Amino acid sequence: MPALFQISEPGASHAKEACTTAAVGIDLGTTNSLVGIVLGDGKPRALAVDEGSTLLPSVVHYGEGGGPGSVVVGRAARRLAADFPRDTIVSVKRFMGRSSADPETKRLSPYRFAEGASGVVRFVVDGGRIVNPVEVSAEILRALRTRAEERLGIKVHQAVITVPAYFDDAQRQATKEAGRLAGLEVLRLLNEPTAAALAYGLDKRSRGMFAVYDLGGGTFDISILQLQEGVFEVKAVGGDSALGGDDFDRALAEILLQGREHTPRLVREAIDAAKQAKEELTRAEVTEAFGKRVTRPQLEEAIRPLIEKTGLAVRRALKDVGQKVDGVILVGGSTRVPAVRRYVAELFGMEPLADIDPDEVVALGAAVQANLLTAESPQHDVLLLDVAPLSLGLETMGGLVEKLILRNTTIPANATQEFTTFADAQTGMDIHVVQGERELVKDCRSLAKFTLSGIPPLPAGFARVAVTFQVDADGILSVTAKEQLTGVSQSITVKPSHGLTDEEIERMLLASIEHAEEDVQARLLIDNRVEAQRIVKAVEKQVENNGDLLEPHEREEIENAVADLKGAVAGSDHHKIKSEIERLDKVSADFAKRVMDRGIERALKGHAVDEFDKGELSPHAQKAYSALQDTEDPA
Repeated sequence: MPALFQISEPGASHAKEACTTAAVGIDLGTTNSLVGIVLGDGKPRALAVDEGSTLLPSVVHYGEGGGPGSVVVGRAARRLAADFPRDTIVSVKRFMGRSSADPETKRLSPYRFAEGASGVVRFVVDGGRIVNPVEVSAEILRALRTRAEERLGIKVHQAVITVPAYFDDAQRQATKEAGRLAGLEVLRLLNEPTAAALAYGLDKRSRGMFAVYDLGGGTFDISILQLQEGVFEVKAVGGDSALGGDDFDRALAEILLQGREHTPRLVREAIDAAKQAKEELTRAEVTEAFGKRVTRPQLEEAIRPLIEKTGLAVRRALKDVGQKVDGVILVGGSTRVPAVRRYVAELFGMEPLADIDPDEVVALGAAVQANLLTAESPQHDVLLLDVAPLSLGLETMGGLVEKLILRNTTIPANATQEFTTFADAQTGMDIHVVQGERELVKDCRSLAKFTLSGIPPLPAGFARVAVTFQVDADGILSVTAKEQLTGVSQSITVKPSHGLTDEEIERMLLASIEHAEEDVQARLLIDNRVEAQRIVKAVEKQVENNGDLLEPHEREEIENAVADLKGAVAGSDHHKIKSEIERLDKVSADFAKRVMDRGIERALKGHAVDEFDKGELSPHAQKAYSALQDTEDPA
């Protein structure tokens, strides 16, 4: 006869015997990773998965042989890091979706990198074996899955995995691939700050505007969320995908390494010693590390520029929202540092909330979301609304950006816009997808390019191509272009080869503010140039085809106006171009009317009068009349 209840240690709770599988929430962190689950009582809890702790160090050691037993994950791997710094990968999350050419890749890094043209980071371990960040991350996820299965006594096949809100498309794709490689069905990628708000919101049933200040081991995120009646809506996001506790460790390690050679082993030992000292200085005023006496003021002086760097993103997010927040939630182990808590209190003018363990809160929120996605009768009706961190658009004539999905748009989202051809008999259209806040393509980031072929060879402006942008709940973009007459279409899922660097993220957002006025002027100039070129082309064509309708002095007047407009287009004054466009329109207005009258006369030949007594035209006549609206010659 089975027991009525069972007592277990914290983190060691067993699932109901009737359950054979479970969906979990995973916080795939830079420094530590965790797995959480919601059991029968409806409360999320983190599972003990590494030597009795809920924290699994995100460290993977590759030993000799390359067999299944040669890969070590967690605390045991971290103990091997000093002796085998090149074969032990630490903080792999910082390499996810990054280019091998990124300066961040090799900064204070003991690793060996494989040469290659792919641009993707690849580590050389164990005397020649090559692994990439996706494979390393998969080892961490696999360890979490198998240890959770051992703890629960059931199979784990599904998971919600958290990512920094500022992870771009490449980094999100890499995280999803790592989950699949670890044998998990990734139900959703959930932004870490949103996961934290979910944990707090369900616990407190809070309402209002909240800031989530998430400073982890390798990433910083700030999200402003509105919580109301079960709806968690992200109003603004910001952050830095390469700023966190690891940088604190490195800043202190630089001090510890002064006067010593920077060998891979010493670098690893100094970073480990700095990490230990940082943790001790959260509780004490002085400690010893690497044979040196280190004080809390020394640590705070070393990390102050890094802490203040978070303020840039915070102020930008608050400006986007345009109102004060009701509370601040602290997330991430680095928020334990007293200097960080003081800075956050000063920044927001209030003491932050930290009554849920900042190390566990993201995993707990992910567990809640996993339960909501899989439970037949979820206890709470909760809706998560995240946002797109940067605007998405495509290139139009003249190198302009037409934004389809704006920054801070709630996702999932989709947008469709129609475009047309610029040249006669154009049978293809290049679709160039870009990301950023600037008005010109050259100032934004190129995401993808593809060509839509098979467009009917119609006159310029007749083809209709609908371009649809769709961003799913994981923040991944799909683009489809469809020609409306033929139905021919082409689509692509945007997968950049590597992620944005910190400098690119900062530049893209700040530059959009700094250059706003000149961007607008540049756009007006290009818009007017493109319009002028279109009008000149149309007028010259009509003069060539219907010049007999013009008196000599009229032809001369139109030709002079065309020449003056071409001259204005060669300049940089958009007001002058617009003025010359209006002048050409004025001097050619009577001519356009005569062309229209001739076109209608030709189009209506052979049609009975009674067609028009009824106020109708035949389909052929309607088509001809519509064509004439664009002043095209139907003959």
